[in-house]
Amino acid sequence: MRQIDSQVLTETVEKGFIEITHLPGGDLIAALDKARQEEDSPIGKDILTQLLENARLGREEQTPICQDTGNSIVFMEIGQDVHIVGETLSDAVRRGVSQGYTKGYLRASIVGDPLERKNTRDNTPPFVHTEITSGDRIKITMMAKGSGCENMSRFKMLTPAQGRQGVVDFVVDTVLQGGGKPCPPLIVGVGIGGTFDMATYIAKKSLFRPVGEHHPEPHVKELEEELLEKINNLGLGPQGWGGRATALAVHVETYPCHIASLPVAVNIECHSHRVKTVTI
Repeated sequence: MRQIDSQVLTETVEKGFIEITHLPGGDLIAALDKARQEEDSPIGKDILTQLLENARLGREEQTPICQDTGNSIVFMEIGQDVHIVGETLSDAVRRGVSQGYTKGYLRASIVGDPLERKNTRDNTPPFVHTEITSGDRIKITMMAKGSGCENMSRFKMLTPAQGRQGVVDFVVDTVLQGGGKPCPPLIVGVGIGGTFDMATYIAKKSLFRPVGEHHPEPHVKELEEELLEKINNLGLGPQGWGGRATALAVHVETYPCHIASLPVAVNIECHSHRVKTVTI
């Protein structure tokens, strides 16, 4: 049994959230640069150039690449041979988020009660998801996800008769209805199957793949490619000002479901895409 001090978790989360708000991943930069090269719209190309310049400034000047420093989302894969000593896992992660947003001078965006709307002042609580896996390591994936894109996400319980085409129509319509509000170019996460909650879970989890990395199953990869083509044919373009680069990628995840169900969730991610994975 491997012991991990809870302070290590706290420090990892603290550092991670400061870094991802300033340092866009190489996969995102490559996808934005590719989109710029392929963009036909002069306005769209100019916007993509500005987004890349914004990313450069964030990296060099250590400033947030977006004023909305997001919901603090944490996915954890915890080895069954790990024992955490000190604080509980949830307390350690919460403290890491609090310290990261405070020390990093990041905007606090979370209200403690959805109706009373009083700000918690340190972006807590985080939204934590855990899975138990084999081994003696903890894999932590952190995401700072703004609400401009989160607000444009949707769920629908299709009937099995609507099938694959129903999924395609719903995903494309979700992007169309969002327009420029979620700050395209987007990464579109899609969860198909499971239950009401599972579909939304795997839709968000799909966003953790490197931008543009396809699902290993050929028929799912084919669906991702078709969705990306249809979305980019909508003409919304960067920031909704017209052009081809409405989305950089579509990531689809699937899960077994009931014979009477076809749940579909679409989790929209903006161009900032602030994600980092650390294993301890």
